[in-house]
Amino acid sequence: MAKQIKVSLIGNPNTGKTSVFNLLTGLNQRVGNYPGITVEKKEGVCKLNNGTKAHILDLPGTYSLNASSLDENVVIEVLLNKKNKYFPDVAVVVTDVENLKRNLLLFTQIKDLEIPTILVINMADRMSRKGISLDIPTLEKELDTKIALISARKEQGIEQLKKCIEQYATLSQAPCLDPLSFEPDYFSRLQKAFPNQSLYKLWLVITQDVNFRKVNKQEITIDPDFKIKTESELKRLQQKETIKRYQFINAVLKKGFTIDKSTATGFSAQLDEILTHKVFGYIIFFMILLLIFQAIYGWTSYPMDLIDEGFAWLSETAKANLPSGPFVDLITDGIIPGLGGVVIFIPQIAFLFLLISILEESGYMSRVVFLMDRLMRKFGLSGKSVVPLISGTACAIPAVMATRNIENWKERLITILVVPFTTCAARLPVYLIIISLVIPDEKIGWVFGYQSLTLMFLYLLGFITAVGSAWLLNKILKIKSKSYFVVEMPGYKVPLFKNVAINVIEKTKAFVFDAGKIILAISIVLWVLASFGPNDKFNKAEETVTQQYNDLSEEELENKIASHKLEYSFIGYAGKAIEPIVAPLGYDWKIGIGIISSFAAREVFVGTLATIYSVGSDDEGTIKNKMASEVNLVTGGPLFNLASGLSLLLFYAFAMQCMSTLAIVKRETNGWKWPTIQLVSMSALAYVAALIIYQILK
Repeated sequence: MAKQIKVSLIGNPNTGKTSVFNLLTGLNQRVGNYPGITVEKKEGVCKLNNGTKAHILDLPGTYSLNASSLDENVVIEVLLNKKNKYFPDVAVVVTDVENLKRNLLLFTQIKDLEIPTILVINMADRMSRKGISLDIPTLEKELDTKIALISARKEQGIEQLKKCIEQYATLSQAPCLDPLSFEPDYFSRLQKAFPNQSLYKLWLVITQDVNFRKVNKQEITIDPDFKIKTESELKRLQQKETIKRYQFINAVLKKGFTIDKSTATGFSAQLDEILTHKVFGYIIFFMILLLIFQAIYGWTSYPMDLIDEGFAWLSETAKANLPSGPFVDLITDGIIPGLGGVVIFIPQIAFLFLLISILEESGYMSRVVFLMDRLMRKFGLSGKSVVPLISGTACAIPAVMATRNIENWKERLITILVVPFTTCAARLPVYLIIISLVIPDEKIGWVFGYQSLTLMFLYLLGFITAVGSAWLLNKILKIKSKSYFVVEMPGYKVPLFKNVAINVIEKTKAFVFDAGKIILAISIVLWVLASFGPNDKFNKAEETVTQQYNDLSEEELENKIASHKLEYSFIGYAGKAIEPIVAPLGYDWKIGIGIISSFAAREVFVGTLATIYSVGSDDEGTIKNKMASEVNLVTGGPLFNLASGLSLLLFYAFAMQCMSTLAIVKRETNGWKWPTIQLVSMSALAYVAALIIYQILK
């Protein structure tokens, strides 16, 4: 069996670490969480030229080993403990040629842990434009390592990096600096207290407040004169360490790094003045969002129609060619319509991820974060809260996890509580199908349509509600704390197609499969509940309906029988039980069942209605057509009209309908208190808002 090399990919944010990871692993990667904590873990496999496989772990971005958040602490825990299953054979530190001095701080810290370390200098294609020259042999000698000069954008230097990984055993493990140089007296006493341990590793353990369980104390002779320093003294020593490291880095770069500013070119500063302007910046961001939502509707309608018609054809074909029976009914009336309710939205969800990925890759999203910080401060949120709120447009779960970068607990708690208001991808299927049913497909002028404007309004409504709720919580919880927001502005660049493609594929795949598993299970349960009944009203439906309607055609009679069975099935009785609660909102019992089932996941709503409307129905048509043909038995008009449609949209804009998010909030807040408050308050707000809009418009 070929040996597998364990590689840790480490680097500052915005150094192109993700690009390097994608180039090495391609689609041979998976995303999960570290055991016991909700921090995302990306792993991949790279086949090296000698046949060896490299198992690559993409660690969270960090500026140094002086961690200030859980994400950064993960890096330290992996690198400190040799018994950790992720402890690397070799560390690959990715740096940006334009910010090499700052990036090398992390490199020197990792090398001082006596781990074989490779230095990757990325963005080599920008050197000539910035007037940068590197003397690689000199840098390798001074840093005592191997350097791979690469351009992830142009896919250059990757083979050299693979060769360095193959030959990791030949790398020097000598540290860059001696900890005794930071403060000889303290570190010599520390060395005496723990004589069998790596001195710099001990220093990191002390400064990170990691306990000493990993150190065998029986083998340690503790110096009775050794005294643990206070927190302020430790911070002073950390500052002294940082100064010493930069002195070393400056000396190295003086020999191997030169920059000719007369040849350097760039327009980032001028562009930043426009994109982060206190007036024009918001206008530009608003217009970009409007174009995105218009494109989501205008460019995806054709593939969506094909998918919708394809599932309708598949269901009808299965009915026509398979022998009749309960199992075939389950497939044609339960599983196929349920899955169709998710697959139909793949084009729009993938397109949303595509456009967001392009904005992130181009460097624009960092400007948005900086721009929105001005707004966030007025509502008592940390500037760092912008990142979870923006990432919440994809999914609330990683957005809640992203709050771990917020050091202040109260600011982090407020962010966790308001993040679910931002419109996530799971709400998108509900929004899209309801908007298409109740909002006219017409345009204002020749570009923007009513449907895209409605979608954008819902996104803005979610964001405004999140910010408003944060303001209210800030007043209630009486937060009095100071925090500082620092965001790095990466250089503008043309998005890498491979990065964007992998991001879209992975996120869309995760959405489809995560939702698909839930919907498949719920579709089967719903079909069973809708296909069987508890009494003779269901069992003798054919006899009852035939006696009541003897002047109908065969097709009309079959539809009446199917409708009667559905009404007196198990799910019919359950729906009738909750109908008095949802009727004031303009919903019937079928929509009520859809709302209840969507507490598992919001996107289940469409799949649930698709299953319910398909059970026992011989009507050929798409999901959208079946929903459009539903009749309100009270008014005699369409069930999905402007009043009931807007009521549903507002309900889903505010409701906390995602068990997975509740579970994550419970985990992040260490109890059920805050998720319970979150669930009750958001559900109440959703019900009241839906009730008011329906009663006004009906």
